[in-house]
Amino acid sequence: MLSEAMTTKLDGMAARHAELEKLLATPEVATNPDRLRTLSKEFGSLAKFVRPYDALRSLHDSYTEARGLLDSEDADLRELASEEVEALEETMASAEDAIRELFATDDGDTDRDVIVEIRAGTGGDEAALFAGDLFGMYQRYADRKGWKTELMHSNATDLGGFKEVIFSLEGNEVFRHLKHESGVHRVQRIPATETSGRRHTSAVTVAVLPVAEEVDVEIDPDDLEWDIFRSSGPGGQSVNKTSSAVRLTHVPSGIVVSMQDERSQHKNRAKALRVLRSRLYERKREEEMISRGALRRSQVGSGDRSERIRTYNFPENRLSDHRIGLTLYKLEAILLGDLDGVVDALLEHEKQQRLSEL
Repeated sequence: MLSEAMTTKLDGMAARHAELEKLLATPEVATNPDRLRTLSKEFGSLAKFVRPYDALRSLHDSYTEARGLLDSEDADLRELASEEVEALEETMASAEDAIRELFATDDGDTDRDVIVEIRAGTGGDEAALFAGDLFGMYQRYADRKGWKTELMHSNATDLGGFKEVIFSLEGNEVFRHLKHESGVHRVQRIPATETSGRRHTSAVTVAVLPVAEEVDVEIDPDDLEWDIFRSSGPGGQSVNKTSSAVRLTHVPSGIVVSMQDERSQHKNRAKALRVLRSRLYERKREEEMISRGALRRSQVGSGDRSERIRTYNFPENRLSDHRIGLTLYKLEAILLGDLDGVVDALLEHEKQQRLSEL
């Protein structure tokens, strides 16, 4: 049988699914493309759970009815009922296993798009160059998956790297595939600027945030402080002579978001709000997991962004993921976007981990 907690959650999903079905049929939603898209996506995400749960409940009703016939005075009817009960028990067990596996592979945010933030850590220019390498790796992986990439903000260096780069990815199950990328990525290689041939170790932090909609996080405009300034490029070079860059501070949380890539202040404001909403949503997810005593259970490892999750060793053409003990000697191919071997191994590990918890 499904656990009480799982059944309670499924009942809540079924109620929300029914509510969304009514909302999607209203003119207010049907004529609002943004709201229609948001609610349709949530409806589809819930349907993956609600449909098999409805089927299971229907099986349970048939099972209860068949059990009631086991006390019949008709011997033939009792025999038929006994056979039906046995068959239904087997079918119900399979249906319950399928729902458990669904919980183990889909945490409700699976279908969300993501905002990825990459920041150079220790290592100076070499770390910034590697941040650019990771940005390119995720772009090429997104191309393979048919996802849409949009650059939101970047702080480039004179050598062609990035101190910081923020971009969004839209497509099918983006968060599911990339949620385990959050953490510290370490690189070991001989920099092009190194004349003595010594190998350097640098680090880059990656944060993968599920994109949050307005219905997920309410932001009080009175909690926001906006600063407007001129955008600038590497070496202080002016990118835009107008004051279109923005810095947004969310006072209650202390979160600060800067955007300068667009020449339009309005567009930079919209992007800053989008990033802020996703950071607040991620914080909300963490708090919910803590309250359930399951911090980052949907992640492999702690999910802490200060945790070193992976090493990219260029001299050995090796990638090592320290959380699951995975080592692949195909670093060059991985940086060209061939991430499936890494992603699939992490997803399988997560699935087995969560199945054991369930």
